[in-house]
Amino acid sequence: MLDNGQKDETLLQVSNIEVIYNHVILVLKGVSLSVPKGGITALLGGNGAGKSTTLKAISNLLLSERGDVTKGTIEYRGKKVAGLSPAELVRRGVIQVMEGRHCFGHLTVEENLLTGAYTRKISRAALKESLELVYEYFPRLRERRKSLAGYTSGGEQQMVAIGRALMSTPETVLLDEPSMGLAPQLVEEIFTIVKDLNEKEGVSFLLAEQNTNVALRFAHYGYILESGRVVMDGPAADLRENPDVKEFYLGMSDEGRKSFRDVRSYRRRKRWLS
Repeated sequence: MLDNGQKDETLLQVSNIEVIYNHVILVLKGVSLSVPKGGITALLGGNGAGKSTTLKAISNLLLSERGDVTKGTIEYRGKKVAGLSPAELVRRGVIQVMEGRHCFGHLTVEENLLTGAYTRKISRAALKESLELVYEYFPRLRERRKSLAGYTSGGEQQMVAIGRALMSTPETVLLDEPSMGLAPQLVEEIFTIVKDLNEKEGVSFLLAEQNTNVALRFAHYGYILESGRVVMDGPAADLRENPDVKEFYLGMSDEGRKSFRDVRSYRRRKRWLS
């Protein structure tokens, strides 16, 4: 287990980046964060806070959405990643699992998984070994391996998306909204697998998540985004006990349970951004 979510070696370093869409819409404003080797780092915040944009900036997927990193730097293992294709980033050990459980619906579960190894020049035996590892963590996929991915459940499609990423043998996985649209039991199952992959396989994670409660239980360190800015960060255990986080993101205050509808966002911005 990491000490307060940090280790000496930093894999990913995002420094003061600014992202603009369509040359006019400022989405990220001076975002900085780091992902240590062997860590699970959570990027938290509500819908529209900039979480997905941050992940796409790291994995160089912004151009397809007419977005640009106009300031700041992004480095992986001390080398700038600007200009690298997403495929080249995968070869360097960084892969993103997109929000929305993207699968090739007309392919079987196993065919989907095999597409994840396209950047690797490996033997058939090594490919089978990687596939077996995925099935070890996702036994349900073994059962559904010959089913068309488009006819599997939302939870199974999320497992396919993560399993396909694992087929590239990544060092770091950027995981976007893994809990979206899933029942609580499946969310717990997915996050438990993420924890096992981190502890047993040494995979580092940067996960963007609206479900602050579950994310802070499994992460080592967290960053909270508000309107494209990092407004708070710290060890996950500390954030769980922070009064502001309890009130605005966990729905708890000193008086007990509190509805988000009763909280005015300007109070949050005033308290954290002043």
